[in-house]
Amino acid sequence: MPTLKVKDGTEIFYKDWGTGQPVVFHHGWPLSCDDWDAQMMFFLKQGYRVVAHDRRGHGRSSQVTDGHDIDTYAADAAELVEFLDLKDAIHIGHSTGGGEVARYVAKYGQGRVTKAVLISAVTPLMVQTEANPDGVPMSVFDEIREGTATKRPQYFHEFTLPFYGYNRPGATPLQGVRDNWWRQGMMGGINAHYYGIKAFSETDFTEDLKNIDVPVLVLHGEDDQIVPIDITARKAIKLLKNGRLITYPGFPHGMPTTEAATINADLLAFIQSES
Repeated sequence: MPTLKVKDGTEIFYKDWGTGQPVVFHHGWPLSCDDWDAQMMFFLKQGYRVVAHDRRGHGRSSQVTDGHDIDTYAADAAELVEFLDLKDAIHIGHSTGGGEVARYVAKYGQGRVTKAVLISAVTPLMVQTEANPDGVPMSVFDEIREGTATKRPQYFHEFTLPFYGYNRPGATPLQGVRDNWWRQGMMGGINAHYYGIKAFSETDFTEDLKNIDVPVLVLHGEDDQIVPIDITARKAIKLLKNGRLITYPGFPHGMPTTEAATINADLLAFIQSES
């Protein structure tokens, strides 16, 4: 398997397929780059070079003790981009990966990134604080921590229901989709998943969003039960210098999988646009 050993010795697994302009994918918690299968196949067939990696502690990357924070995630991504010499790239992040993209583009993207996309992203800040009173209460994230730390197999199985909106009236749960989410989650290290909750919930990306100069597309489902749209996408778009927001009535958090045809078409249109 192709891996890159980053500065602290962690091995990062990655996929690098095709030729052409690079489209780089950053996955969400607690998954792996396999979560981008529908997008990687689509863009590969469109003639793009598609790249994705398993975040440290996730998927096939090293299950290390340290570095489960957004700064390290972004630094790992920057090392991979430099190693593969990716230029004129479009970086696309889902959920936690959206935060990773925001931090990476703001801090490391100068001269290498042409556009960015935040899908169901945790930006600008998830947790409720005095300065962010309409955020998600800390008790919700404490419950995610408890479930992850003490009953991860069952908790992850149940988590797929709100993730894909399969708990909504009239929904048709697809067992294969649920099983694939669980498979990816259980491949990773429990410590990475546990500490990653703090990373995605408590990191403030306000300044990152303000400092991004390239065009940014923000996509979010209006029925996202994991990352509520009102405290994320609708705030993020106001912070971006050159942002465009598309929202989708009824779409869940995991819409890149459940609504791949729609999401892929909107991604392609943005990538091929002149702005």
